[in-house]
Amino acid sequence: MITGLDHVLIPAPRNSEAAVRAFYGGILGLMELEKPAPLQGRGGVWFGLPDGRQIHVGSEDPFVPQKKAHPCFRTADLEQVKRHFEQHHLAYTLDDTLEVPRIFTTDPWGNRLEVVQGQHHSTLK
Repeated sequence: MITGLDHVLIPAPRNSEAAVRAFYGGILGLMELEKPAPLQGRGGVWFGLPDGRQIHVGSEDPFVPQKKAHPCFRTADLEQVKRHFEQHHLAYTLDDTLEVPRIFTTDPWGNRLEVVQGQHHSTLK
């Protein structure tokens, strides 16, 4: 019935589109997508990932940062991501509790973000 994941929505404060573009587009390097015309007046910015999935950063009022719920981005080179974050003065924490290398950071509004090298390993029950 479910065939995949289309997008994840991350909340941001109302009227923060310029900062959203600077962080998700500029620092994370995500490509901005044009929102459908009926949704353009609602605020927020959509981004595309190389695998076709999307990140929607939506305006929320009142805004509450997501401290636990989070998207997890994949990379082939976590060391490169860490160096890139350091160049942009973006703090991160290393988490070595799993077999896959990963770090956690936050966006400018305190939403939790994860970056994993490769992918999380799991098996079906």
